[in-house]
Amino acid sequence: MTTPAASDDPGGRKQGPGGGGGDRGRDPRDEAAAPGDSGLGTITTAVPARLDRLPWSRWHWMIVIGLGTVWILDGLEVTTVGNIASRLSEDGSGLDITSAQVTGLAAALYVAGACSGALFFGWLTDRFGRKKLFMVTLAVYLAATAMTALSFSAWWFFLFRFLTGFGIGGEYAAINSAIDELIPSKYRGRVDLIINGSYWLGAVGGALLSIVMLNTDYFPKDLGWRLTFALGVVLGLVILLVRRHVPESPRWQFIHGHGEDADRLVGSVEREIEEEKHEKLPPPAGEITIHERKSIGFGLIAKTVFRSYPKRAVLGLSLFIGQAFLYNAITFGFGAILTTFYDVQSGHTGYYFAVIAAGNFVGPLVLGKLFDTIGRRIMIAGTYIVPGILLFVTAWLFDRGSLTANTLTACWCVVLFFASAGASSAYLTVSEVFPMETRAMAIAFFYAVGTAVGGISGPLIFADLTESGVRGDTALAFSIGAALMCAAGIVAAFLAVNAEQRSLEDIAKPLSQTDGDDSGGSGGTVPAAGTEGGR
Repeated sequence: MTTPAASDDPGGRKQGPGGGGGDRGRDPRDEAAAPGDSGLGTITTAVPARLDRLPWSRWHWMIVIGLGTVWILDGLEVTTVGNIASRLSEDGSGLDITSAQVTGLAAALYVAGACSGALFFGWLTDRFGRKKLFMVTLAVYLAATAMTALSFSAWWFFLFRFLTGFGIGGEYAAINSAIDELIPSKYRGRVDLIINGSYWLGAVGGALLSIVMLNTDYFPKDLGWRLTFALGVVLGLVILLVRRHVPESPRWQFIHGHGEDADRLVGSVEREIEEEKHEKLPPPAGEITIHERKSIGFGLIAKTVFRSYPKRAVLGLSLFIGQAFLYNAITFGFGAILTTFYDVQSGHTGYYFAVIAAGNFVGPLVLGKLFDTIGRRIMIAGTYIVPGILLFVTAWLFDRGSLTANTLTACWCVVLFFASAGASSAYLTVSEVFPMETRAMAIAFFYAVGTAVGGISGPLIFADLTESGVRGDTALAFSIGAALMCAAGIVAAFLAVNAEQRSLEDIAKPLSQTDGDDSGGSGGTVPAAGTEGGR
């Protein structure tokens, strides 16, 4: 392909001769930069450094609201189903289904859909961009949720629980990659944690909503739970309207041959922020030189993640498996625990879950800033090991019969205050420690594998253990979740990357970056591809 002649422009983007360079051994960037049908040219850009030096502004709030609110939907979905499980299994609900099928099979299908959707849409996100996919995935969620509300048979309910998860799973890859690429490095840790933690705002809403919707004084048994799903559709439509204004990631743009669009976008944001703050922005701290590509092959992505960054791959899998098993195993069945062991009425379980969900949201809100100040390694390890130990204590007290419904809820509030920050840090970790070209697929892969291990097997095992009515069985499920959380925390203590307040290009050098420029997005030292330096 013909490469454009070298030129400079005011946005800090320079084009130069393309080319793949000589043979440098196993460096995966050689394959990314090799000329071919997908090669477009070479550019030098300051876009990453320009984004990272931006002060917090109204524009960033728009990103947070437009993208982060999807986690509220996910929390609403999971909590609603957990709380209406008992109602769906009652005569007159309109469905021939058992509570164990709702919290077990349906929950597992939802998670299986999320895993499948993450992989499918993650691949599309890296290929076609963040913006297109986070609109498509939300549309899939809306359609599937609406169809769930119309369920007339168990098989229909199961099918659309899978498809709802399919849409939500796609959101994880598209949204997390866009958030990390748009938020300045100074704030990336806390913002990512708080946004992922907003899942629990949806959980609070779902829990409180179920109290009203399951009250037969207001709605018949076969209508209230349907309206609950319908309200999820309404909330999704509102988010869809807001999300239209969220831009494409400039980092994705300049790698995929849209460097001029990236410059224009960042330039408009800079002017907007200067007008808002009434001061000029400081100059960017560095540039990177990139071989533009239309797409990056899946084989190269897999090779990069597992051959070039094996320790980071182990870290990502450990964090996702630990948090996925704990959350998917326990939260899907919490309502069943209350009704089975404490005779709490099905219409009242929402009160207890609302309290737990509030504690989950407060955790990332309070602890999030510490991930950017104290650092990733200490905070990630701590927010896995501490809740794991506390969960062991909770399991022991539960098995002894020492807990009431209220004190069990109090124990869970403390456990999940720490665990929710840890779970959110899993998404943060895999979205920032791998090269830019692999980001969406890395998120999708680690989410899918970790969640498949803990999120599919967890609900199935936990539903059986809870249904047995034996305290020791339920305590065993708690203990398994606790052990996996502690194990993941130990892995993090040794392998976590010190990514706090560093440019994404500093943490992991882009595959498309040329060897001639090692300045990174913020002027820091960049570890060579194929190594796990910079920890």
